[in-house]
Amino acid sequence: MSTTKFEPHPQRRPAIIAGASSGIGAATAELLGAQGFPVALGARRVDKIEALAAKINEAGGEAVALELDVTKPDSVVQFVKSAEAALGPIEVAVSGAGDLAAGKTHEMDPETFAAQVDVHLIGAERLYRAIVPGMVSRTRGDFVFIGSDVVKVPRMRLGPYVAAKAGVEAMVQALQAELEGTGVRVSTVRPGQVLTGMGMNFDPETVGPLLDDWRKWGHIRHSNFLAPEDLAAAVSAVVNTPRGSHLSMVEVQPEAPIVTPDVSSTEEKK
Repeated sequence: MSTTKFEPHPQRRPAIIAGASSGIGAATAELLGAQGFPVALGARRVDKIEALAAKINEAGGEAVALELDVTKPDSVVQFVKSAEAALGPIEVAVSGAGDLAAGKTHEMDPETFAAQVDVHLIGAERLYRAIVPGMVSRTRGDFVFIGSDVVKVPRMRLGPYVAAKAGVEAMVQALQAELEGTGVRVSTVRPGQVLTGMGMNFDPETVGPLLDDWRKWGHIRHSNFLAPEDLAAAVSAVVNTPRGSHLSMVEVQPEAPIVTPDVSSTEEKK
């Protein structure tokens, strides 16, 4: 038996957050920025990430806002180059860019299905490919993919999203094997039901049948949702874990509301 000694994380660990304009990405950027990580915020909605970067900088952190569209290869490459020019070699990456399309798969046009796979799966791979070679050359780094518990319990009317996230989690398992012995850690943070901007633009004609089907199949256990900050805390735990160990998969589920015992009923039974 042997115990390999790993060098500690460097003091300066520049991080990039893809999908930082809202939800989990924004919360993660703010938390890592508060913890001393220089952060590059990437998203299509530049005005949103500029405001967030200003907030992080005003709080004493270090942040830059850079346009990013993970469905465009040139945008991904330019984003990474600009982030490294501003902050230095990337030590941490969080891939969480995405949107949500709902409907029965057989009623959905192929372009919509393909677009979901492109942003959630292929876009994540584009980012990975642009960043990880540098991490491998430095023999360290953390790359975190945001997954989804729809992989474990697929939800109807989200067929392309389920397929894409299943692809992400399967890909991560392959990547972990490929990177073993390089010093680079690849992880998945898998959220349960979380209150973010994704899906909030659905009209009632979309939401009603979707929720009815989820109840029918037992996918709605209780009314509590995770906050984006809950997932940011999980990402922080992954990337702050000392070198030499690896949180390869972290699933975060919302705790059910506390049921207060009916005291009067208990007294009557006595």
